[in-house]
Amino acid sequence: MHDHSAKTGGSGGGGNSPQEPNPQDQNIDNALSKIKHKIIVMSGKGGVGKSSFATNLAVSLAGKGFSTGLLDVDLHGPSIAGMMGLNGLLEVSQQDQRVVPKQVGDHLKVVSMQSLMKDPDQAVIWRGPAKTGVIRQFIADVTWDDLDFLIVDSPPGTGDEPLSVAQTITGAKALIVTTPQDVALADVRKSINFCRAVNLEVVGLVENMGPFACPCCGKTVELFKSQGGRVTAETMGIPFLGTLPFDPKVVKACDEGAPIAAGGQDGDFVTALENVVQTIVGSL
Repeated sequence: MHDHSAKTGGSGGGGNSPQEPNPQDQNIDNALSKIKHKIIVMSGKGGVGKSSFATNLAVSLAGKGFSTGLLDVDLHGPSIAGMMGLNGLLEVSQQDQRVVPKQVGDHLKVVSMQSLMKDPDQAVIWRGPAKTGVIRQFIADVTWDDLDFLIVDSPPGTGDEPLSVAQTITGAKALIVTTPQDVALADVRKSINFCRAVNLEVVGLVENMGPFACPCCGKTVELFKSQGGRVTAETMGIPFLGTLPFDPKVVKACDEGAPIAAGGQDGDFVTALENVVQTIVGSL
């Protein structure tokens, strides 16, 4: 990938006069103009299943025939490539020197920081401007082409990466993932306020790891509590998209590089995921 300097504005720097458009900004605008819906998957804290949800959401959309891109901008802890079972480095087109996403099936393209590192255990030690620069490159220098959906897996919290994505991907909307515990919900409220501060529309809130039926006796089990996500969404004035029950099969499928939404599985989680995806598609 080209070594572009990080810029959050539309001009300036690099010798460009205010009247001269930044070439990278033009590439970003051209790329985004071909993408109908941009969704940033966020969470207030880690460990709520944000990346696994983003993966299953993208796989589910692609399975419905939507042309879908999945972009992992969790630069310090990329996990999408592993969850998708992708190996090897990303290739660069000899024709235009742009990065070619990993193709999964007929309708899904994937780009992850993990696919740019020869050593998967390598630590990424970057300051904010460097992170902003690579996120801009993930849009400007990648051949996304025409997409119905671009799903962006953002790291937890409200730091450099979510801010850079919000500033770079104009027209994007946020989808927030939480668990029904008080600590997670407190951070969700910060994420919602972050979205409002940067004028990022919120598609809605998904509650993950919700109550599930015990496989032995069938009794409902609550790892945390129930309805916390719905109450928070209603209190904060954003749509509640649904609850996904905790299911060990989801973790196992992602660890094996075959997301549960890819098919061949059934159960309460798959049914709930289908309902959430239908709600998202309907709202857009």
